[in-house]
Amino acid sequence: MNMDFKRKLPIPAEIKQMYPVTQVGIQAKAKNDLELYNIFTGQSDKFLLVIGPCSADREDSVIDYVTRLAKVQEAVKDKIMIVPRVYTNKPRTTGEGYKGMLHQPNPNENPDMLKGLIAIRKLHMRVLNETGFSSADEMLYPENHRYLSDLLSYVAVGARSVEDQSHRLTASGLDIPVGMKNPTGGDLSVMMNAIKAAQSSHTFIYRGWEVSSSGNPLAHAILRGYVDKQGHSSPNYHYEDLNLLYETYLQSNLKNPAVIVDTNHSNSGKNYLEQVRIAKEVLHSTRHNEHINKLVKGLMIESYIEDGCQKSGEGVYGKSITDACLGWEKTERLIYEIADLRK
Repeated sequence: MNMDFKRKLPIPAEIKQMYPVTQVGIQAKAKNDLELYNIFTGQSDKFLLVIGPCSADREDSVIDYVTRLAKVQEAVKDKIMIVPRVYTNKPRTTGEGYKGMLHQPNPNENPDMLKGLIAIRKLHMRVLNETGFSSADEMLYPENHRYLSDLLSYVAVGARSVEDQSHRLTASGLDIPVGMKNPTGGDLSVMMNAIKAAQSSHTFIYRGWEVSSSGNPLAHAILRGYVDKQGHSSPNYHYEDLNLLYETYLQSNLKNPAVIVDTNHSNSGKNYLEQVRIAKEVLHSTRHNEHINKLVKGLMIESYIEDGCQKSGEGVYGKSITDACLGWEKTERLIYEIADLRK
């Protein structure tokens, strides 16, 4: 092996003991978890928005952004539930580029995983304590979920991870919604198999333990578009795509059929401004088909304080250093428009 074993990291229980959740935070997360449960089981018709930066690259601007979201949430609370995207680890197709706060608490410094584990826990705790939001994060490393398990209310499994067995089995042991993205090649059967695995019970190895799971009935689909054989981005958010997914769910006998539509990535061809149009088209589809209306639980939107993106090191406050995002003014306007368009 050519690995350099630098140091043994603290186990999740040790990090949690160092940085415990407040009683107020525990109660806020329980309230959010129940509301999400009701949305995904059809007991609530609120529309879910998983919204925020492509990557949480710095604490100050993320807290600023989420604080702004909290004010909007209060205004639309009767129709919309907001779950902030606080994505602290990022998949990289070739392994190059910024891998997120877990790896680099400061994007301009060398990786430090211990500092990263502490930084991401403190960030999620600040979000919970200061705004009452319990966030969404991507489960890039399944074995790391327990460092944040008492803080998160939503987990996404990315397009490059959805076929991985450890992601599917770990998802089966969670009691919060887990969104399974369609793979980059677009094969819906891969995504549906992942949902079925996550909704089933299993015995497996997790963090050196033999564990058993009872299955997660809140595992669901995320449509994010795909890349065809010629390398072109193709969307899968249109009416016909949503209707096909509904019919696929009917044949699957899965619990709680549900989808979140990702308005960026291959659905937008990574043109972040298209997210506004895509969001409205999805809402139009829900208004014209009751089955689609019940199936579509919400949207995933990439948004930050400033429009677009920048290179790491440029230092523009609140501007993404990974994928381009909608700026705050467009985001705020879109959220209010979505609330107006809901039945």
